[in-house]
Amino acid sequence: MPKFLHSMIRVSDVGKSIAFFDLLGLKEVKRFDSEQGRFTLVYLAAPGDEDAQVELTYNWPPSDGSAAETYDGGRNFGHIAYQVENIYDTCQRLMDAGVTINRPPRDGHMAFVRTPDAISIELLQDGRLEPAEPWASMPNIGVW
Repeated sequence: MPKFLHSMIRVSDVGKSIAFFDLLGLKEVKRFDSEQGRFTLVYLAAPGDEDAQVELTYNWPPSDGSAAETYDGGRNFGHIAYQVENIYDTCQRLMDAGVTINRPPRDGHMAFVRTPDAISIELLQDGRLEPAEPWASMPNIGVW
């Protein structure tokens, strides 16, 4: 059975967003900064319910000094994430039902699909599987 992990929203100011969620009682449970990817992820959860998290994603402004990306049309809501027992079996079951695998699990760890209403769903392997074909060679399709 899948396990709910988190919902992701894009934010323009990490500090202001953390302060807002703090008013709701959510606390920071982990943080990840990626210099290479130019983003910060902050995970918040209600005390005692750390398994259900909100992921705040802050995409840093481009290194060339141009303006930071803004999000409209619902792009500030990112995705819903589920942990699965076997990402390859899950993706195959979805493909067999006609679902497009937008970001295949090439790394044995992460994939993205979209609902019929174009909401992104992130699938994360419980642990890691070795990269395997046909997944390792599959290209991305569309956006997620």
